[in-house]
Amino acid sequence: MRIRHLFLAIGLAAIWGFNFVVMEVGLRHFPPLFYVALRFALAAFPALLFVGGPGVPWKRVFVAGATLGVGQYSLLLLGMRAGMPAGLSSLVVQVQAVFTVILAVALLKERITVRRITGMGVAFAGLALIAAELGGGPIGAFLLVVGSALCWGAGNIAVRKAAPPSSLRFMVWMSAVAAVPMMGLSLLVEGVPRLEFSVEGTLSVLYVALISTLGGFGIWGFLLQRYDASIVAPYALLVPIFGMSSAALVLGEPISPAQLAAGALILSGVLYAGTRPRRAILAVQASPLHTSDQAGKNESRATEMI
Repeated sequence: MRIRHLFLAIGLAAIWGFNFVVMEVGLRHFPPLFYVALRFALAAFPALLFVGGPGVPWKRVFVAGATLGVGQYSLLLLGMRAGMPAGLSSLVVQVQAVFTVILAVALLKERITVRRITGMGVAFAGLALIAAELGGGPIGAFLLVVGSALCWGAGNIAVRKAAPPSSLRFMVWMSAVAAVPMMGLSLLVEGVPRLEFSVEGTLSVLYVALISTLGGFGIWGFLLQRYDASIVAPYALLVPIFGMSSAALVLGEPISPAQLAAGALILSGVLYAGTRPRRAILAVQASPLHTSDQAGKNESRATEMI
């Protein structure tokens, strides 16, 4: 990877990691479901006027919107509102990669390997360590964030089956699909929100919608068009590092030795389960079909690591 693209990948991980701090700040000003609705509405409009159609069947867009949009972010924000720390949330949601593997085996009949089983076991050991440390703390909030990761994994399967030609265009339409039911759900559950203008709240919505969602997906798609997914994807594991460190610096959230150990288990397990031995990679790269197929496959995987 070129140096400027390397810094771009690291910068993107920082943007997505800091996003958890921004969401924590946003929850001080907006109800969680309404905040999710604002995020997707702003990410979708007026971008819809410029990106063209989604390029995939509409049912694929709706399924992705329901899982990645409504399910993932609703549960994540509800969990954070219920007491799950922002930095720890950025770590726990990384088990989406493990849920993706499980669902891919169950729904797509992908082959399960000893390597994947081992990696998943290590990652779940990290989750168990976090749950044990929380003790009498916000276990319900922890389970909501785990549920968010499960929805993320289901959304990854939906995106994989949709195979969108453009990850950014797909994200814009998915945001539009998610915004409408989220607004209705917010009104049903939270009622009509009392809105008071604040610079902090406004900036938080602009950040999560424009910088993290549109800008982040644009950068991710840009990198995946130029490099193999196996090269780009590991940089997403930097997200919880930036998330936990920025939450400690900005919000004053403590990082305990147990959390560091859990983080090491989760990230190493996800990395081990999601990569292949070097010999297998070299064999695939030597295949004459590899070069012609790689660009399209990389683009369709863009949503899996956000």
